[in-house]
Amino acid sequence: MREMLQFYIDGKWVDPVAPNTLDVINPATEEVCGRISLGAEADVDLAVAAARRAFESYSRTTREDRIALLQSILDEFAKRHDDVAEAIMEEMGAPWGLAKNAQAASGPQHIKAALRALKSYEFEASNRTTLIVKEPIGVCGLITPWNWPINQIAVKVAPAIAAGCTMVLKPSEIAPFDAMIFAEILDAAGVPAGVFNLVNGDGPGVGTALSQHPGVDMMSFTGSTRAGVAVAQNAAPTVKRVAQELGGKSANILLDDADFEKAVKSGAGDCFQNTGQSCDAPTRMLVPRDRVDEAAALAASVAAATVVGDPRDEKTEVGPLVSEQQWNKVQALIQKGIDEGATLAAGGTGRPESLDIGYFARPTVFANVSNDMTIAREEIFGPVLSIIPYDDDDDAVRIANDTPYGLSGYVSSSNIDRARSVAARLRTGMVHINGAYLDSAAPFGGYKQSGNGREWGAHGMDEFLEVKSIYGYQAKN
Repeated sequence: MREMLQFYIDGKWVDPVAPNTLDVINPATEEVCGRISLGAEADVDLAVAAARRAFESYSRTTREDRIALLQSILDEFAKRHDDVAEAIMEEMGAPWGLAKNAQAASGPQHIKAALRALKSYEFEASNRTTLIVKEPIGVCGLITPWNWPINQIAVKVAPAIAAGCTMVLKPSEIAPFDAMIFAEILDAAGVPAGVFNLVNGDGPGVGTALSQHPGVDMMSFTGSTRAGVAVAQNAAPTVKRVAQELGGKSANILLDDADFEKAVKSGAGDCFQNTGQSCDAPTRMLVPRDRVDEAAALAASVAAATVVGDPRDEKTEVGPLVSEQQWNKVQALIQKGIDEGATLAAGGTGRPESLDIGYFARPTVFANVSNDMTIAREEIFGPVLSIIPYDDDDDAVRIANDTPYGLSGYVSSSNIDRARSVAARLRTGMVHINGAYLDSAAPFGGYKQSGNGREWGAHGMDEFLEVKSIYGYQAKN
């Protein structure tokens, strides 16, 4: 059992100001797998003060200094890669293959992306007699979720370091251990004291204190739209910058000329991956009205073949939901889909057969879903696919855009020009054409209630920089 009761502040592991322990639950066993401390306002004050002191010197480091530091972090991460994966498997139930090859692997992926961006980033530009400079914004508060924990930590910490900022991280208290290993990695890599600080805690205790703090210049938050609204409200009185990556209800449009079997099966698999706990998951599959039954049968075959079980079993493809609260939410929404008249093509409520312990859910497929049903409107964050019929391309675009969210979208077609045309009309921050993968050098983020600002690569660095105009810097010719 892991006992990690200290916080990382000013380059040292320190005890919380007031003891307040929390049990961390392994969602596959429903047993306690460790304990952490929950911080409070006093702990945040100490961390912010350390970050403010460090900013004076760290903000003046050179590009070369930060390149060397990021490379050192990469080298240290390589030594602890499996430790990070093991923690993620234990705290959030990710199957070992996913934990090692996707979850933990996303950390160095984003550090490398920040490193590449830093090497070529233009911090200065001349405009006639004016010098335009991009400078580190200051002390940054970072709040990260449990569903892709090290991914969201690295995608904030790495560009903040590259930009010359200092920071205080509040990772999810549900999945905190990978974050604490990451703090050990940064310490071993020689990150200067106070540049990176970590305080565990919940939203009311630490998240609110961090986002309200007058010593914090910028908040970067990833999580639910509801919590994102609270962060923005708390940050408003101090007029600090707020960058947010929030919820999603992404549409996966299969045009009538798509490779239908391939698109349906891959779309269903992508929906179920990570137990459906991904903000950009393709949870609404839009298909031609006369092919709904065909799509439902294909998706149901994927659901039936998906191996749900012990994350340590190499055959397991889908692990448990992260918590009892999340399991109850997903079960209620599946029942809501049944009650509202959607056709249950696979799965349903309850655990899969032979699994009576753990927060496991059945991969579920609904067909004949209308876009006004609850399962088409709310972010379920579970392995639940809704198949929605459409009449033509215009109708598909209308349905796809009929959502308060706008994180991602998906389009499949054998005609690339047609797919591009549909992609251009989607009100989302990202679109995948014919199953294209994410690009770590491209901006990640959404429209509408899916947030504001962008992460990944050079666009991620932009969020951590202020722009200064120095007039008269160049003498007139």
